[in-house]
Amino acid sequence: MQSIRAAITAVHGHLPDYILTNKELETIVDTNDEWIQSRTGIKQRHIQKGEGKATSDMCVKVVNGILEKSGTTPEEIDLILVATVTPDMVFPDTANTVADKCGLKNAFGFDISAACSGFLYALTTGVQFISAGTYKKVIVIGADKMSSIIDYTDRTTCVIFGDGAGGVLLEPSKDDDGFQDAILRSDGSGRDILHMKAGGSLKPSTAETVANREHFVYQEGKSVFKKAVKGMISSTDDLLKRNELSKEDIDWLVPHQANIRIINSVAHGLDFPIEKVMINIDRFGNTTAATLPLCLWDYEKKLKKGQNIVLTSFGGGLTWGSIYLKWAY
Repeated sequence: MQSIRAAITAVHGHLPDYILTNKELETIVDTNDEWIQSRTGIKQRHIQKGEGKATSDMCVKVVNGILEKSGTTPEEIDLILVATVTPDMVFPDTANTVADKCGLKNAFGFDISAACSGFLYALTTGVQFISAGTYKKVIVIGADKMSSIIDYTDRTTCVIFGDGAGGVLLEPSKDDDGFQDAILRSDGSGRDILHMKAGGSLKPSTAETVANREHFVYQEGKSVFKKAVKGMISSTDDLLKRNELSKEDIDWLVPHQANIRIINSVAHGLDFPIEKVMINIDRFGNTTAATLPLCLWDYEKKLKKGQNIVLTSFGGGLTWGSIYLKWAY
């Protein structure tokens, strides 16, 4: 049986109201606006404030926006996938919590943990359910409340990350537009350079791990930089070659918003014009699994049906990859 092509038919994003500027960070940690902008390209990031507010609350905003924009009822959704490394709880998964909060009574769901590559992994997973003919309406979300796992005494990480969520609705394509191909990669031997030291079964939470500040993001910046640039360039190159595409055939490159230097290095390595690269890291910061769908949401009005789009990302795991799709509306 011929597989069914899956297409993105709606996109929505959510950013918390509170904006943490570089100027405010200057009062929290030893840094300054010039240093942050020159090294990361970030001017501000959104932070989820408020007691009891979690990743699922941002996801709810995304789901409700998708339902409204697409004219879909909650009961019509078959599956919800949430890519996140900041779930509400270790278990149950955040996807089921979101389904409950949004009234998705006929959907099942689960989380995918692949750090900054989470949305790529989740989108490719959702596509399989559509392509197999199993389901007709799948919501895929990338969301992270990074402020919950960031050490605001560490200027090398706290200036980078923000909170946010973005997502898409996948449905069977009515033509040849939609998901075309994906190349996904991982290398667990790189786990030491980007991880959270404690809180898992390897090193359970104790008073000592908390006192030692081991429940925050840890990364070796230079090593991550080199591997991120190499991974995104290589997976995108391989994807273009496999689909017999040149850079001129691509209308938009959507890179993970990790760092403006990484984004520029990837564009340069691919010899890709920067005016065709989606960039919003200056306003949103690095929202981990949310950066790619937030880019699609942010640039939605500029997208045209049939345009060739490549999404690429790199994250902890190590995980990386690229997706090629044709915009469907």
